Amino acid sequence: MPTLLASGRDADVFALDGHRVLRRSRDGRSPAVEAEVMRHVAGLGLPVPRVYSVDGPDLVMERLHGPSLLGAALAGEVTAEETGRIMADLQGRLHALPAPGGGGVLLHLDLHPDNVVLTATGPVLIDWTNARQGEADLDVALSALILAQVALAGTFPGPVAALAGEGLGAFLSHTRGDPVRLLDAAVELRAGDPNLAPEEERVLAAAAEAVRGRASA
Repeated sequence: MPTLLASGRDADVFALDGHRVLRRSRDGRSPAVEAEVMRHVAGLGLPVPRVYSVDGPDLVMERLHGPSLLGAALAGEVTAEETGRIMADLQGRLHALPAPGGGGVLLHLDLHPDNVVLTATGPVLIDWTNARQGEADLDVALSALILAQVALAGTFPGPVAALAGEGLGAFLSHTRGDPVRLLDAAVELRAGDPNLAPEEERVLAAAAEAVRGRASA
């Protein structure tokens, strides 16, 4: 029997063996598009989990071994400065790749420290559920906004909130994009997320202002 490893807001992840995991969408949605995006960027050298198969709501992927970037930062294994730099580096590398079909820029739209796994071979970017084509600055603004929300929401443990606040400054200092140009669009996108907690929604406007202030400092 598969072993439950983790439960997210809309999916569960099971260990199949030492090398593979199965992620199952609770709403029955097919991850076929997500899998194709992952195969595309993997083929261009971006570190993502290897995709083995898709069947209905099930996505079988490579099992990664190592802490999340968030976990490593909380354990003192990486600094907040390194956390922001790693996020910005992965995002910049993604935006430099040709998108499927050759048009536009591929966006992750959920890049934060808990969606990066630090493996023995380096950071790996996971959870491509929201990926689509668009303008790179939207991706940058959304990552900054997520960090600001975590720092301000008041529902996360103190060390997590502190790391998000410090990581925001580091991310902004290392990003190759403009976190403000499409910030209003990022706020609208974030507000429409059905998985957004009430506390995160409550601080959304304040988080946007925090991003503006830190970006202009």
